[in-house]
Amino acid sequence: MHPSQNLKPEWVDIIRKAAPAAEQAGKLQPDQLALIYEQGWFKFLVPKAYSGLQLALPQMVRLEESLAWANGSLGWVVTLCAGAGWFGGFLHPTLAVEIMTNPQLCLAGSGASTGTATISGDGYIVNGTWKYASGAHHATHITANCIIKKGDDTVLNDDGEPLILPFIFDKKDVHVFPAWKYVGMMATGSDAYEVKDLYVDKNRSFKIDPQYTVINEPLYRYPFLQLAEATLAANLSGLAVHFLDLCGPAFDERMKNPRLTEPQKEYIQQLLADQIILLNEVRAEFYQAVDCSWNNFDSADNNGLQEVSLMSRKLAKVSRESVDKLYTYCGLSAANPDTEINQVWRDLHTAGQHSLLTFESID
Repeated sequence: MHPSQNLKPEWVDIIRKAAPAAEQAGKLQPDQLALIYEQGWFKFLVPKAYSGLQLALPQMVRLEESLAWANGSLGWVVTLCAGAGWFGGFLHPTLAVEIMTNPQLCLAGSGASTGTATISGDGYIVNGTWKYASGAHHATHITANCIIKKGDDTVLNDDGEPLILPFIFDKKDVHVFPAWKYVGMMATGSDAYEVKDLYVDKNRSFKIDPQYTVINEPLYRYPFLQLAEATLAANLSGLAVHFLDLCGPAFDERMKNPRLTEPQKEYIQQLLADQIILLNEVRAEFYQAVDCSWNNFDSADNNGLQEVSLMSRKLAKVSRESVDKLYTYCGLSAANPDTEINQVWRDLHTAGQHSLLTFESID
């Protein structure tokens, strides 16, 4: 299924018309955000108990691929901010109601453990700096991982390693500052943030583990690793499909070049056809793995989770390689940063640097 089938044409128009201004501004634009709030896309994984959509994983992953196809930056911001909404299944219910019911809820954050939370009475004093928080400029709340300290000593977990817990902060208590200086995903606003000597109650921390879930639903028992791998891979897939879509008109223009021989024309046309077939075959395998894991992850035998990890990496690899095989033949316009096809190319290769999907093997 082509990603466009999950989105209304008018939605795609809104997203793409605002894309150049979003690139220039370094963040999503009001029309794009209004659509996200209207459709509840930031609440894909927020529990229904807190006015969220609580989508099944297969449905959400397909929607995120479609949004990445519509625009890479918007798809990425929705994916990461909606992913943080999954934490609603683990937050203290009183706090979750306060935070998650906001109709303009947007949770940005970082998975890096570059902060400390020192135990102080019934709470913690938090300090730290984190980078790459996509969606930080329109976030209502920001999450961060912190190493737990007791005085000057690091608290250890049951395995004897430093105890690391995620925290959730109000946006007003966080300082966001410019840090995103990369060639793609320009409109994600993935800037850095810091917290200094901030006291938070203990209910601002939580544990991501099925035994600590507050919402007893399958979504919050599904492992976070495979959830993250699948959603990120779907973004690369959506970008690759968009690029291949744009290759059609680009190649039509190249066909007008009198210096191209007939065998050369046939070669690039066949190359595009082959890459479309390959990408769609791998997409189908990927979604089969996601669907199977969702139906079986609670099973002790053959729960399909490892297959999700493998297929997420394979899809990421094929997405990058298919685009690169075609890029050479797209003409000089593909190297022009003002063109849509160049934006998609830059976005894919920037998103493709995410460490979770860098290696094809999971070992």
